[in-house]
Amino acid sequence: MSNPTKPPVVGKVTTERRNHVFLIGLDRTSKLNSFDPPMFSALAEAYGEYERDDKLWCAVLFGHGDHFTSGLDLTQHVERLTEGGEIAYTEGTIDPFGLTGPRLSKPIICAVQGYCFTAGIEIMLATDIHIAATNTRFAQIEIKRGIYPSGGATIRMVQQAGWGNAMRYLLTGDEFSAEDAYRIGLVQEVVEPGRQLERAIEIAEVVAAQAPLGVKATLKSARLAVTQGQEEAIKRLRPDQMALMNTEDAKEGIQSFVERRAGKWQGH
Repeated sequence: MSNPTKPPVVGKVTTERRNHVFLIGLDRTSKLNSFDPPMFSALAEAYGEYERDDKLWCAVLFGHGDHFTSGLDLTQHVERLTEGGEIAYTEGTIDPFGLTGPRLSKPIICAVQGYCFTAGIEIMLATDIHIAATNTRFAQIEIKRGIYPSGGATIRMVQQAGWGNAMRYLLTGDEFSAEDAYRIGLVQEVVEPGRQLERAIEIAEVVAAQAPLGVKATLKSARLAVTQGQEEAIKRLRPDQMALMNTEDAKEGIQSFVERRAGKWQGH
């Protein structure tokens, strides 16, 4: 009698609300959190949920278990990559690579540990602040498999680390450490293993304590400068500031300044 076929391990994503902070966790630990198509879809759905909820002001992306992610479960993506197809994101979801459709208008902080390979680096680089455990191992190894990074590494690694630093790892596929990533600007803090999520949440809580409309406007302005150039960003400075000044939160900001207290934000 033959053994019954085991059901496939399908990638999933956990979500948790902590006041104004939204935790998003990669949860396919038996496969090193590698991305199969369902996990991409689940992550895109979590991003969409975060974007739509006006009570959520900052998010944290992390990986359950010992690793952030080992990257693509390549065998499950061969057909799509061969035929040039894109990952199919449904209405109301948001591309975690930030390459198609609308991007998140709110900040997201990424905490990584263990393996952070290929698509994991690209998803991390599409977030806004990066915290790495000292045991994190980074590698953009697509060229070792006859392909190249198509999830944004050729764009964002150059932007964030500079040309030479980016080419050093994109063209060799060499592994690099958390300390290397910090040195070239790909991560903002390096902490002891087990502390990366806690530290990311601490920063997220500080961001979520700020006026949410001001946070979104800051993110929008900085992204505009990166994607469309300094001149386009400059054009929006005054009109966007004027729009903010007419919000209830701006009035509260002035009042809290006069009264020397923390602001009580409503997000409108």
